[in-house]
Amino acid sequence: MSPLSKLQPGATGTLRALDCSRSFRRRLMELGLLPGTEVRLVRRVSVGDLVEIECRGCHLSLRLSEAERLFVDPA
Repeated sequence: MSPLSKLQPGATGTLRALDCSRSFRRRLMELGLLPGTEVRLVRRVSVGDLVEIECRGCHLSLRLSEAERLFVDPA
């Protein structure tokens, strides 16, 4: 397992763990980020340290610090 933030743009992985506060974990799960879900890192945005991911056909932006707490098995 490696942090989602370590994926290269265009790479996919299977979400395995969410290591964050309970309220933030619930919010991510409401957005469709459930363990076992495939995610793709679309791009990194240097302004604001953001990463854009694709999950279940939706594009989401996360702070880099948040993406470091999501662990994936790279495909």
